Amino acid sequence: MKRLIFTALALVLVVWTSPAMLAFCGFYVAQANGKLFNQASQVVLVRDDNRTVMTMANDFKGDAKQFAVVIPVPTAIRQDQIRVADPALLGRIDEYSAPRLVEYFDANPCDLPTTRDALSAGRGGGGGRGGGAAPAPASSLGVTIEARYTVGEYDILILSALECNGLETWLKDNKYQIPAGAANVLSSYIRQNMKFFVAKVNLAEQSRLGFVSLRPIQIEFETPKFMLPIRLGMINADGPQDLIVFALSRKGRVETTNYRTVRLPTGMDIPLFVKEKFADFYKALFSDQVRRENMSAVFTEYVWNMSSCDPCSTNPLTIDELRKLGAYGSDNTPPSPRNPVTLTRMHLRYDNPHFPEDLVFQETADRGNYQARYVLRHPWNGTDTCQAASLYHDQLPDRYNREAQTLSGLTGWTIADIHRQMGR
Repeated sequence: MKRLIFTALALVLVVWTSPAMLAFCGFYVAQANGKLFNQASQVVLVRDDNRTVMTMANDFKGDAKQFAVVIPVPTAIRQDQIRVADPALLGRIDEYSAPRLVEYFDANPCDLPTTRDALSAGRGGGGGRGGGAAPAPASSLGVTIEARYTVGEYDILILSALECNGLETWLKDNKYQIPAGAANVLSSYIRQNMKFFVAKVNLAEQSRLGFVSLRPIQIEFETPKFMLPIRLGMINADGPQDLIVFALSRKGRVETTNYRTVRLPTGMDIPLFVKEKFADFYKALFSDQVRRENMSAVFTEYVWNMSSCDPCSTNPLTIDELRKLGAYGSDNTPPSPRNPVTLTRMHLRYDNPHFPEDLVFQETADRGNYQARYVLRHPWNGTDTCQAASLYHDQLPDRYNREAQTLSGLTGWTIADIHRQMGR
């Protein structure tokens, strides 16, 4: 029996800052990518006028013959608008935009021109690398099979329905397991005249193509609505889920319109021991921000022109990689320095009580750079003697205390435990 999988989209699912922090630079140290979070889904959204290209990562584990997804879409989709994407593309964009840890090294205070402005001034290294049974009759149930395709290793149906009970019955009759509560959500999409993109694995094609794991599905469509359906993915979810959305737009930063879009705190100096515990740190920070916002906000983790980065955790995506994600205009013009693509990385933790609506987005004209980045500042340990060096050493204990207070405020970790791990 086929098993219907729920993921994020588918029925499948006062801070002290030193003067040196005015610029984005430093040595890249570590990152917090999507792999840190359990039950996390990833989707890339390209928006160009009314054109949307959606690439959905698939973390399904199990027998491929049990895999099936149902995704609400605003219009019928042609075969040439469906593709199977390279999983490495999702990995690349995740790595490029992930929250990051950078480090600076204090200069010799005796070599600095003025004491007050030079204290704790780091000299960073600059940016880095710039078959089951035949389907039951559909017409009597008000279900129309508008198209059938095989794309890559997937057999695809495009369905429309007159009412949810008929669609639910058709899915069950065709061996798809529907969890309790699905009918109400399906009904809301039917009232919006949306179609349903249904995909399952064609085992013969998968074997012929030689792929062991399931590759991401990419779909393209034209619609004035810039939205992402998430409610189906919550029906049988075991607790809150994480979703990371990578939005690519030529206009600028992307934000949600029906939920608050909040930037995470960034640029803080934190204790050096976090270098070995950055994953724990970032998970605690994000969870604390979710709690502060009552799990009702979408968090921005990164906004940047895709032609550069600073500091870079990896090279920016190439024109060819952007093209494969759909980031080119309806006239097939690729991105260029004069017409760049801005990447917005958004992260939310959600469940049905706190996110009762699908995500609705808008493009903005904001092209300002932002990244969730956290700073390790190594003290100067030289032996030169001068008045500035004496003052520098006198002020270090206060700096360490500020770093501990900042870390506690970001994560909820206790000051006592932080000081213990700092060795102070």
